[in-house]
Amino acid sequence: MSDDMLRAPAEVKYAEELDWLESIDDGPKPFTWRLSPRMIRLFILGSERSDGLDRQIPQKWFGDRSFVERAIVTLASDRGLLLIGDPGTGKSWLAELLSAAICRNSTLVVQGTAGTTEDHIKYSWNVSMVIAKGQSRESMIPSPIMTAMEGGVIGRFEELTRSTSDVQDALISILSEKYVSIPELDDDNIVFAQPGFSIIATANSRDRGVNDLSSALKRRFNFVRIPVVTNKKSEAEIVRFRTEELLRRHQIELDLPPTLLDILLQSFADLRSAAASATSDDEKLESALSTAEQIGVLEDAILHSHFFGDRVLRAQTLAGSLVGSLARRSPEDLAILNKYWHGVVEPRSKKGGGPWQEFLEGGREAIATLS
Repeated sequence: MSDDMLRAPAEVKYAEELDWLESIDDGPKPFTWRLSPRMIRLFILGSERSDGLDRQIPQKWFGDRSFVERAIVTLASDRGLLLIGDPGTGKSWLAELLSAAICRNSTLVVQGTAGTTEDHIKYSWNVSMVIAKGQSRESMIPSPIMTAMEGGVIGRFEELTRSTSDVQDALISILSEKYVSIPELDDDNIVFAQPGFSIIATANSRDRGVNDLSSALKRRFNFVRIPVVTNKKSEAEIVRFRTEELLRRHQIELDLPPTLLDILLQSFADLRSAAASATSDDEKLESALSTAEQIGVLEDAILHSHFFGDRVLRAQTLAGSLVGSLARRSPEDLAILNKYWHGVVEPRSKKGGGPWQEFLEGGREAIATLS
């Protein structure tokens, strides 16, 4: 079934694994949860030898165990969960995995934007049916959040701070009262949340000041802050995990040389360090330099090598993908990257040679093309 989808949701992608975990799960489960909290943690973080399972469960989210445990405990209470952190830290992926493990449905999602309205989190109407038959529950179109309330499952709200204060205020009543009133109807005009309903919201810490959360809304969420991954070993595992998924999806047979992965990780570490010491925004790349953006750079390089190269990933191609992905402002970002290539990559290539020399040449060529 997942082969028929461009991107299968976690409950479809890992359906067989979830079925197996459910069949051996004898732990206590809150509400109508499909898996126990311990088994949910195992599904997300992967199994260890000490778990004594007959099969290995791969790790799907890379981060501190305490973040996952606190998120699960929050959802077992009657409070909402807010995952907050920099772009690319895996907030949405963690929310999807949690929803898939708890209720086998991660698709009840509202995307927060400046254009999101109360209708998107409550309900709207099928105009043609209203004209023909009048307003009724049959002619009402429930939002993903209302659908989650009626089914006693998890609803997701992405980019909460991107939505306006009116939408955020409407969410307060849902989190507090656990029901939605439908004043247009005389009968059957209240939708009550069933046991198991909760909301997982995400917010980017860089969006602070866009539409700040009110203190009333903050009180109804438990916050779990997801930090940027700075440990090179953990970051390498994430990048390798996502890249292997890409190769399988596209049925590409291409080796990822460890030296090129080291170059990618080191380059991002260098650029993050430069951004941290910058004194103004003009001296920082517009990119967040997140792990997700590293994955994007590597994916771009792999696909370029597969379709337009000799099906071998080379440092020169990786450099071109890095420059092309990170040079979003011209001339500011190009100037920063040019400075990095001359001040850091060039001395490193003279000292180490090999892939760093190819990386230097590829970066120079890409910067010259974009300048």
